[in-house]
Amino acid sequence: MARDHGTASDLRRSDLARRTGCNLETIRYYEGVGLMPDPPRSPAGHRRYGPQHVERLSFLMQARALGFALEEIRGLLTLAGRGGHTCAEVERMGRHHLDAVRAKIRDLQAIEAVLADTVARCTGTAAPACPLLDVLSDGSGPASLRETSPE
Repeated sequence: MARDHGTASDLRRSDLARRTGCNLETIRYYEGVGLMPDPPRSPAGHRRYGPQHVERLSFLMQARALGFALEEIRGLLTLAGRGGHTCAEVERMGRHHLDAVRAKIRDLQAIEAVLADTVARCTGTAAPACPLLDVLSDGSGPASLRETSPE
């Protein structure tokens, strides 16, 4: 009978990836930048992940899904890890991130408006003139968009 490597106290990296839905390369990356704690090793030198790794990786994935940058996540982990954090500290970080998200939304809405207007002026024919290419070539789009680079 094959051994189940899916128990929460003896996971291989591939098991951790399957359990959390996280890509193996992403797990390696998080380990490399210090966001995931080093797992203990088996006598043969294999990494063995436990429940704390599943919990940490789930936290990282949720934070990334909400758009937090890695340094913001590092700050959140620091607050959570020291135990003496206050909700006010976490809220301050959350509000700052929310403001950034709202700014990105405004930028994307401006981009959408320019694209929608420009594409609507395209004829879709074999004519050599194209409004979209003209806007891209001559920079005639709104100045605010030239300074915006959505991530």
